[in-house]
Amino acid sequence: MHLPRDVVLLITHSGDFFTVDKVAQALSKRGARPFRLDTDKFPLVVGLQAQLGNCISNHHLQYGDCDMDVQQVQAVWMRRIWHPQLSESLPRKLQAACARESLAALEGFWDSLAEAKWVDDLQRINVADNKLRQLKVAKSVGLTIPQTLVTNIPEQVREFFLQVKGKMVAKLLTPLSQSMKGSQFFLYTTTVREEDLQDAESLRHSPMVFQEQIPKLCELRVVFVDGKFFVGALDASAYASSTVDWRRVNSDTCTWQPHELPLPVMDCLQAFMEKFGLTFGAFDFIQTPTGEYVFLEVNPTGEWGMLEHELGYPISEAIANALLC
Repeated sequence: MHLPRDVVLLITHSGDFFTVDKVAQALSKRGARPFRLDTDKFPLVVGLQAQLGNCISNHHLQYGDCDMDVQQVQAVWMRRIWHPQLSESLPRKLQAACARESLAALEGFWDSLAEAKWVDDLQRINVADNKLRQLKVAKSVGLTIPQTLVTNIPEQVREFFLQVKGKMVAKLLTPLSQSMKGSQFFLYTTTVREEDLQDAESLRHSPMVFQEQIPKLCELRVVFVDGKFFVGALDASAYASSTVDWRRVNSDTCTWQPHELPLPVMDCLQAFMEKFGLTFGAFDFIQTPTGEYVFLEVNPTGEWGMLEHELGYPISEAIANALLC
């Protein structure tokens, strides 16, 4: 039986709101059928069936009252893949194996969607997630980057601290995840003080990223969608005395303002995205008091809901267009 290829699969998790809802609405307006897959609900709530043989190849999903066949999927929005939430009654010794098997089943399901359009392809996302690679590519396309050190050698951190004249921050190589919720270990970009270097021996357990602390006029979240730019700015003077990371800013203290990037910076970002083959990216920049734009990093599946909500940017519309074009 021929099935209409009108489904757009939205890969996310059950705690994700607003952005997914906005994209689903934009897709529905265009005649597509959004199908939300909360990856944390597999395998307890979401049902997956893969049937393979010499004469058959079929993958099917069931989630609540909704079901779909991969033959119906025309596009996939890769928003989030979350760790499976397993039953508390499951013996602890089985939980790791069950989670591993669940993720392996999902990986097989992603493979079945190879003919659909992805925003963005998982392999390209994984390549672009590497922060050291990001900095290398950013420099190659003409963007300004901070002096950066990644190491697990305490002596090198102390030398770098002197090199940047005591103006240094630390952060993680990998993005925050649900499993790190509530942890106090450098969840956000953190200022490193001289007394903190006394604990540098802890780096023997895990390397970290250290960068020169860039003076800020404002921090920028630059959302790129298929050649379009949506830029929000935070006035650093409103919070710089209490934190170096805008993700810790109270929305009552500091609000997003619209911002326009210079054309040369946009050209560099276009080249950056082409290098990685990505349609979507959420960039973090600093604009210095002298007007220079400094690249910090890109999140290939980063947040943008606050810009659409506060500034009215049609980011969800742009994502829907990218999925269906």
